[in-house]
Amino acid sequence: MLHLRLITPADRTDAVVRLIENTVGTTHLAVVPGAARNPAGDIVMVDVAREAGDELIGGLRELEIDTHGSIAVENIDLSLSDRADKAADDAPGEGADAVLWEHLADATHEESTLSVTYIAFITLATMIAACGVVLDNAILIVGAMAVGPEFGPLAGFSTALVQRHPRLALRSLIALLVGFAVAMAVTVAFSLFMDALGLFSEAQLEGDRPNTAFVYAPDAFSFVVAVLAGIAGTLSLTSAKSGLLVGVAISVTTVPAAANAAVALSYGDTTQTLGSTNQLLLNLLGIVLAGTLTLLAQKWFWSKQRARP
Repeated sequence: MLHLRLITPADRTDAVVRLIENTVGTTHLAVVPGAARNPAGDIVMVDVAREAGDELIGGLRELEIDTHGSIAVENIDLSLSDRADKAADDAPGEGADAVLWEHLADATHEESTLSVTYIAFITLATMIAACGVVLDNAILIVGAMAVGPEFGPLAGFSTALVQRHPRLALRSLIALLVGFAVAMAVTVAFSLFMDALGLFSEAQLEGDRPNTAFVYAPDAFSFVVAVLAGIAGTLSLTSAKSGLLVGVAISVTTVPAAANAAVALSYGDTTQTLGSTNQLLLNLLGIVLAGTLTLLAQKWFWSKQRARP
């Protein structure tokens, strides 16, 4: 269940109450006239089944409550109420499968914004991955994947395509391109520094690396894995049981491929540089494609659910 706390202008409260009462899956409606001071208006509170939440929020936005008042949404971790159980049963679909598009847009907006923290995480992840590819250490590769924040802007770009938000798409694209560019440039300098200390060597990079050679050898399997990870990451993001954005694309070689390209570039190895870059672009394409198609499928599914009586 979700809890909505609304501040509504007095002249729109009746319309808001009618909308709530006509929305299947709502309960525990409370109206406190004149309680709001900034902005001035009435306070309306209601609980709604998650699967009906997107429809209700969309209706409230059509009434411009977000412009002239306020819409606050909270998850209810525990609700002991027969009315709440009935509301959840009446609402179409399952709550765990429901997509709250406003929440999705807000979450991906935050995660896809180019910031100092984002740059720091993706740079650190790429440097860790650089150590992993040179040492052929799979544990470091997995650690770099978990630290890498790149799924945020990838999910943001997919969401922007489905919701037709050009600004979010541009913001996500900038975060991806600038983030990887800075991370790879710093990793090139890091590789040269490590080489000067005798900790990295070209022989290590060019030698047999059975655990990490895949990061510069793109093939059809790489694309399949990227698509599967993109689907899993998107479902994790939209589901009520979702986890953190960090690490959801842990099975994809985005950051490791960028790291291998940077290390290879520092030694002038164009073969591995191009191979790793192709691997990176292939995986990014696979994740975006899978994420976009998954969101479109979810949007179609819920439109069918709402059409049911």
